[in-house]
Amino acid sequence: MGALTGRTALVTGGSRGIGRAIAERLAADGATVAVHYGRNAAAADEVVEGIRAKGGTAFTVHAELGVEGDVATLWESFDRQVRQHATGTGLDILVNNAGVTPRGEIDETTAEAFEETVAVNMRAPFFLTQQGLKRLRDGGRIVNVSSGATRIALTDIIAYAMTKGAIDAFSLTLAKALGPRGITVNSVAPGIIDTDINASWLRGNEAAERSAAELSALGRVGRPEDVADVVAFLASDDARWVTGQVLDATGGSQL
Repeated sequence: MGALTGRTALVTGGSRGIGRAIAERLAADGATVAVHYGRNAAAADEVVEGIRAKGGTAFTVHAELGVEGDVATLWESFDRQVRQHATGTGLDILVNNAGVTPRGEIDETTAEAFEETVAVNMRAPFFLTQQGLKRLRDGGRIVNVSSGATRIALTDIIAYAMTKGAIDAFSLTLAKALGPRGITVNSVAPGIIDTDINASWLRGNEAAERSAAELSALGRVGRPEDVADVVAFLASDDARWVTGQVLDATGGSQL
């Protein structure tokens, strides 16, 4: 039996990159995993099929975040399917991972890009969590994926960094609010990770990869699994005494 056997997890943005690695790791630890996706159904199906092929349990949940009715759509899909795959209808682990990363200095950021970033990175996790609390069992776990950009000033992703700073404040305050229920709330802050989102400027560009690797004290670019393992720790009983924290998963970038 795995550390998370008998528990149910929801991972937003679970169809690719860090979210996919998190979904796969939680499933490997025994959790039934709801893999949320916004647009790429094929990618989400691939994650679920891979989990099932290894003996795990998973199902997809569809909702485009940042639009009207997004939270209601997501929870309706979860509620309808969880009965078929898990014991009971509740939730034990919520991972708010989905996000968008518009690039642009402050004078290059349009109102439309800013509003989308706030809607997906801030508004959706807030109200998704708000509506999820009646489903989340006492002793549960909430893990919010933040960013090393809250500690390291990266001027070309200023709007993104601003929303992730808000996520850290959300984790801190929510941890105190949910403490009486034994629910822990923490943030995980990744650095530069080799994902499809970063592929356009990172992969195949030796200079960019070398520069990114040099930012880390450990001398390499991060992998999705590096972050997923930290999330799995926070989701487990081993992290029962950790709440309201930001765990830096940047590989010691710019120490």
